[in-house]
Amino acid sequence: MAAEIRVMLEIGPHGKKVVAVAPDWPGLERGAKTEEAAVERLHSYRPRYAPVARLAGMDAAFATGSTVDVVERYPGTGSTDFWGISFAFSDIDRQDVSSDALERELALMRACWAFFDDVRSRVSVEMRKGPRGGGRHRDQIVRHTFGTERDWAKKIGVLTPEGAMLTDEGLHAHRDAYRDAIRTFHSQGKAARTWPLRYLIRHTAYHTLDHAWEMEDKDLTASSA
Repeated sequence: MAAEIRVMLEIGPHGKKVVAVAPDWPGLERGAKTEEAAVERLHSYRPRYAPVARLAGMDAAFATGSTVDVVERYPGTGSTDFWGISFAFSDIDRQDVSSDALERELALMRACWAFFDDVRSRVSVEMRKGPRGGGRHRDQIVRHTFGTERDWAKKIGVLTPEGAMLTDEGLHAHRDAYRDAIRTFHSQGKAARTWPLRYLIRHTAYHTLDHAWEMEDKDLTASSA
């Protein structure tokens, strides 16, 4: 990859938050209060995304660079302003993609899953608390991540039984079904209900990575060693 990364900017309707999204690297998204801050925050997370690119066999393409190319600005929703997370679809999300391009995005989504699994296997069960003493422990974060994805899977006809993703066999079956259903919907030119498939992929990747990074940031392993 050249020293340039394509970025889309999702702008909240009241201008409270902007989310910078790297459409070529599903999962690499960060929000902030201004366009400049969002782009800078996304850029600062590139080293954290590098292991995902490596797991997908794309580390050479994800070479460190310093240039950002803003290729699209599009309106977000009220949730964009409130959470600082992408909740709207861009023109790029709606573009048709080839089967090869889809496979590339699926490989990166699967790499996000693999990274998440690695993180949850090595962090402490108890997590660092917030300034007011609140916050979830590791297993609560994992269950939330899996439960949310299970809900999204229904958009493409994948009905994973509740609790199944908490076993290795069930998790592998869910992920295989999720990937295969996206391929089938793509071949049929179908969306995931109202969601473009590319948005489903990047939103799944983002949610997975965001909570993997949360666990890394709140890990107490070093302090308890």
